[in-house]
Amino acid sequence: MAYSSDSVTPNLSIQFAGLHLQTPLVLLSGCVGFGEEYTRIEGWDNLDIGAVILKGTTLEPRMGNAPHRVYETPSGMLNAIGLQNPGARYVVDHILPQLPHKETQFWANANGTSPEEYAEVARIFDDSPVTAIEINISCPNVKEGGVHFGNNPVMAARVVEAMRPMTKKPLITKLSPNTADIAETARMVIEAGTDGLSVINTLVGMAVDIEQRSPVIANISGGLSGPAIKPVALWKIHQTRAVAAKHSIPILGQGGITSAKDAIEFAIVGSDAIGLGTGLFYDPLLCHKLLEEMRDYLRRHTMNSYSDLVGTLVTSAE
Repeated sequence: MAYSSDSVTPNLSIQFAGLHLQTPLVLLSGCVGFGEEYTRIEGWDNLDIGAVILKGTTLEPRMGNAPHRVYETPSGMLNAIGLQNPGARYVVDHILPQLPHKETQFWANANGTSPEEYAEVARIFDDSPVTAIEINISCPNVKEGGVHFGNNPVMAARVVEAMRPMTKKPLITKLSPNTADIAETARMVIEAGTDGLSVINTLVGMAVDIEQRSPVIANISGGLSGPAIKPVALWKIHQTRAVAAKHSIPILGQGGITSAKDAIEFAIVGSDAIGLGTGLFYDPLLCHKLLEEMRDYLRRHTMNSYSDLVGTLVTSAE
């Protein structure tokens, strides 16, 4: 729909998995702790974001991995924190009551080592103020010898199936780019009952200390994030969109977004919402800048809303 005037302000609010988000920007799990630290930055405004995904949470408290756990790479970052967290019950009882729920939404990020653990985490968060639960299926299944749920579509679907009866809140499954067929994983978790998809999680990588001839990360490998993974993320979203659109399942696109141009690319490829993570380490006040530049882009292209832009990629085949 075209504007009747250049002065019209494009609508950046969106609908995502049955939720109304005031903007399409979502702060990603692991990058903003439990929703407390980033608000101390002068100039920060929670009204600029649609939701905050809290740090990955397990059923029982975890200390996480030994250091070093973070390492900067060319155009990116490796991390292997190891899901350090105080446990789901502590988060619900002590952290969530302190968060400004009237300013923005907070989503949980559920983790486990078996479908049963994931289900119990979902049950605990169901009776809490979080408005959605993201499922991190990049965790290893201890019953299957440490195979990651996200690398096997059947295992991923089992996790969603276990969680679905335990909560009425929207479930958003975070897909791994390390799987052989991300579209098949998307199809199976949709059929299992997920309400949304989060695409993509980090790629697996490592770094080497040449003087010590040893891994820089104590865990040996870590998750690679940042601008280096952006082309992979765009491709994986494009593949996933072909499946998700058939079922009206929204996608939270993420992976190396540090500018409005990046965010717009993700929207065009099919991201119903935009996830920001490592980009916040480059610029903690990135959100407000993105929104202003995205509005300018929508005005120039005579679009009334962010949603008008989503999934508008034109290929030669069309």
